[in-house]
Amino acid sequence: MRRVIAYACISITYVSLFFILSTSAYSWGFYAHKKINKEAVYALPAPLEAFYKKNIDFITLHAIDPDKHKYVDSSEAQRHFIDIDHYGANAFEALPKYWEAAINKYPKDTLTRYGTLPWEVLYWEAKLTEAFKTKDVNAILKASAYIGHYIADAHVPLHTITNYDGQMTEQEGIHSLWESAIPEAFGDKYHYAIGKAAYIKNPEDKIWEIVKQSHSLAASVLSTERTTNKGFTDATKFSSKDKKKYTPAYVSAYSKALNGMVEKQMQSSILDIAAFWYTAWVNGGQPDISSLR
Repeated sequence: MRRVIAYACISITYVSLFFILSTSAYSWGFYAHKKINKEAVYALPAPLEAFYKKNIDFITLHAIDPDKHKYVDSSEAQRHFIDIDHYGANAFEALPKYWEAAINKYPKDTLTRYGTLPWEVLYWEAKLTEAFKTKDVNAILKASAYIGHYIADAHVPLHTITNYDGQMTEQEGIHSLWESAIPEAFGDKYHYAIGKAAYIKNPEDKIWEIVKQSHSLAASVLSTERTTNKGFTDATKFSSKDKKKYTPAYVSAYSKALNGMVEKQMQSSILDIAAFWYTAWVNGGQPDISSLR
């Protein structure tokens, strides 16, 4: 099954589930998702920053819940990507911004097969707005953590193309290399104090702008890795016989060749997540949540 690891006839215990989750690379990888959600708290304007700071541990820890959910819900994987290239050169004009319009134009199974990420973000934005209206703290925290995950996913260029792991160009493994290995190696050195988020006038436009910007980087993600690869042999590129773990030298070389792309995409993720949180609060009536836990 595409982008989903199938475990047939296996009774998954808590121990084995932990092993699977800790050794499988999805989305940004656990480190990056947690870091992005955590730093987004500090990008919030004053009315919200205090509440989110009180709950920063929850927002951080549960940033990875949607990835965990893939193992119990077969429909979860489609929510983390959208293969824009499937819809042709004019995809951003062809694809409706609203889900109801999209399923009226395309078969639902086509939309789900090639990913529903932008609409998932809008779904959770509506959920978060409603949670603010009712001051439901549990719903606020869950929706905040979840939408943070999906918005971060939208900033990964490989989440916007059918060649998502380089499987069509003999570059298998590039997905985890870009979004997991690089952040885990250099994320602690990145600059995250990048200002405060602003209100989003049109969330529908915004999420599609994010996807479009990410998609514009996809070709470079692949071509840069091909160029980097020319300077390495398998022995110097991989640190494991099954070619599933890259050497620090290769991770460093690829990161340098990308010229800060991963850091910039993490920074954009942080600001955009905070902006969607803030926008939901404003649209939810700007409730006073300072007394909530």
